[in-house]
Amino acid sequence: MMRTRRDVLKHGLAALVPTGLLQQDDPAAERQTRQEDVPVGRLRDPGLAGQPRGPVTDYENDPFIIGVEEKLRCTCGCNLDVYTCRTTDFTCQVSPAMHRRVISLVEQNKSAQEILDAFVAEHGEMVLMAPRKEGFNIVGYVLPGFAITVVGGCMVWILARRAKLRAVASSQVGSGTPIDGLSTEEAARLEAELRDLE
Repeated sequence: MMRTRRDVLKHGLAALVPTGLLQQDDPAAERQTRQEDVPVGRLRDPGLAGQPRGPVTDYENDPFIIGVEEKLRCTCGCNLDVYTCRTTDFTCQVSPAMHRRVISLVEQNKSAQEILDAFVAEHGEMVLMAPRKEGFNIVGYVLPGFAITVVGGCMVWILARRAKLRAVASSQVGSGTPIDGLSTEEAARLEAELRDLE
């Protein structure tokens, strides 16, 4: 019996690799396993798609609740707000718990600020998506705009001063009068170089 190259490689690999990892060449068996493993319209293991969740009601997606959840940071470490985390990351266990806490506080007729204050009391100010505009936090809101204004003003002043000095230098060179500290020969050479640049 003659062995093909494929048979030799297959048996050589079979000695190195556990038998469960090698596939059979039987097309009927392959078709049968594919049909059994992944039935159409169903997932093999729903747990792979994330944690099971209860049905979402219209009350849970109320604009008031969404507005509050968008101001709260999920504490799982994703740096997303609670609403985004609970609607996009189905493996997160923290955002659904925070969502249930928001729902319970809303059912106690708490205002949005009272709900935010309750979360700050539990988790600290890092639970907020943006720091409150009070105390030292005001520096974080004001300083960047102030710094941009100061730097922009300095740049405008420097550019205006350069333009003024360049205008004075070119007027003195063009008038034939020597610039302070330059001899007549140096002024003529400067004038020639300025003409070359233009």
